[in-house]
Amino acid sequence: MNIFEQNESGIRSYCRSFPVVFKQAKGAELITRDGTRYIDFLAGAGTLNYGHNNPVLKKALLEYIEADGLTHGLDMHSDAKETFLEVFNRVILAPRGMGDCVVQFTGPTGANAVEAALKLARKVKGRRNIISFTNGFHGCTLGALAATGNQHHRGVAGVTMGDVTRMPFDGYMGDKLNTIAYMDKLLSDPSSGIDKPAAVIVETVQGEGGLNVASADWMRRLERLCRKHDMLLIVDDIQAGCGRTGTFFSFEEMGIKPDMVTLSKSLSGYGLPFAVLVLRKELDQWKPGEHNGTFRGNNHAFVTAATAIETFWRDNQFGEEVKKKGALVRERMQNIVRRHGPDSLRVKGRGLMVGIECPDGEVAADICRRAFARNLVIETSGARDQVVKCLCPLTISEDQLRAALDILDGAFAGAMAENLETAAS
Repeated sequence: MNIFEQNESGIRSYCRSFPVVFKQAKGAELITRDGTRYIDFLAGAGTLNYGHNNPVLKKALLEYIEADGLTHGLDMHSDAKETFLEVFNRVILAPRGMGDCVVQFTGPTGANAVEAALKLARKVKGRRNIISFTNGFHGCTLGALAATGNQHHRGVAGVTMGDVTRMPFDGYMGDKLNTIAYMDKLLSDPSSGIDKPAAVIVETVQGEGGLNVASADWMRRLERLCRKHDMLLIVDDIQAGCGRTGTFFSFEEMGIKPDMVTLSKSLSGYGLPFAVLVLRKELDQWKPGEHNGTFRGNNHAFVTAATAIETFWRDNQFGEEVKKKGALVRERMQNIVRRHGPDSLRVKGRGLMVGIECPDGEVAADICRRAFARNLVIETSGARDQVVKCLCPLTISEDQLRAALDILDGAFAGAMAENLETAAS
């Protein structure tokens, strides 16, 4: 491990939780160079929804590379881009009533897509202010970071991050306060001190924020609020999208129609960097090259993304399988809560984006350490890293799922028992 200590920046984080050297990966498994196998409940922080080295996607990519297909082309036309656009529109956008949208290829990360969305919203509306939400996470570049709530990330910006007004997410103030009514009151009062926003950016499930879930009713009220106050509605679907909740977009069953949607993470399906901004055509008011980036034309990602969409999203079967697995995980997690901490643990999330909120971050970290010692890779999220979070590949087998949940059960049993002993002493 010396080379990592000597030559890699101290900014590294995941490797501190999982101090081994991985050499191979297949499906829902990570394999170290000594052959030890781990079930992966992290999946590249939600980047590998179809598993590691999915054979169908790998075959398409290898054939494309073998044929000397274009690797890098800026934003020039290519066969691979043409195929992706056609498949994405035919299979994803048009059947969901979004066939009138256009796709902007941004830089390769989710933060790049968020930056483009915020910049374009300000350009279209001619206003600077953006509304984001408590516990929201949208990236670590400065514009996206301004809309991010997490102080751990915000604290190192080194500059003032303005032009963003934070509002309480669904349930943030408890069940008795209607946070949409609260926002409406502030936006309707010319003396509230809130500058009229250009847009609202929101996650339907706050992945890094601790698996906080917005209800369908809250999202519909939020959309109506945006229309009332002439604000654009941006849904950040970078982690919750691409099938993680059981539908391709996380908002499909909520009855809303966002103005813009950001996608990244599992869009390529293979772990290749790829991000887009999907937007209503009338909002596409950029001048050519006004927002660009060298790596906005990842043709290898176009190939695997188109193949993933054709393979998994031609009908509802895959989404229904995800929902079924999500129900299994939730049931098992509820059993863990009942056995090991009915008064201090809580299940959170949607679909296969679920986890258990623990009393604090120390307990959650202990659970993850115990799970790793039993060959399960799993991490935490939340304002205090207090949520043990499942982001397994959507293609994981039920046998692997049950084996991982058995490990998690044992990890909770040990950690919660030790926590009770410590509290009693």
